[in-house]
Amino acid sequence: MSATKPIIGLAVGGTLGLLDGLSGFLEPSLAPLMGSVIAFSLMKGLVSGVAIGYFAKRVHSTPLGILLGVLIAAVFSMLLILKAGMALFWDIMLPGMLLGVIVGFATQRFGKQADTNSARHTIPVSPGQLQK
Repeated sequence: MSATKPIIGLAVGGTLGLLDGLSGFLEPSLAPLMGSVIAFSLMKGLVSGVAIGYFAKRVHSTPLGILLGVLIAAVFSMLLILKAGMALFWDIMLPGMLLGVIVGFATQRFGKQADTNSARHTIPVSPGQLQK
């Protein structure tokens, strides 16, 4: 069973976002903000993952998927930097952009296209049955 591109983005982005937020424990100056750092990093990963996954459904290009992943994750990382302080710019931006690269690649490489005809069921009919 393979997952669609937005679901792959959600799973990979959420997992990496959580790990990104938990890595904040390595920076002592983030101690008073750890709750919001973890929550926002997780949300950044989830939202970025879904957005990258929907983009991957429409554009079938790994380089463009990675580029968009970096851009989306950088924007969300910048929002977190504005809350945490500019002194931590690279400590937050680099892991966030790495998240975007990985999610962009994973959605393009491992996600499958959604089946638009999954609700339709075909019933085999012979030509003789149509005339009855």
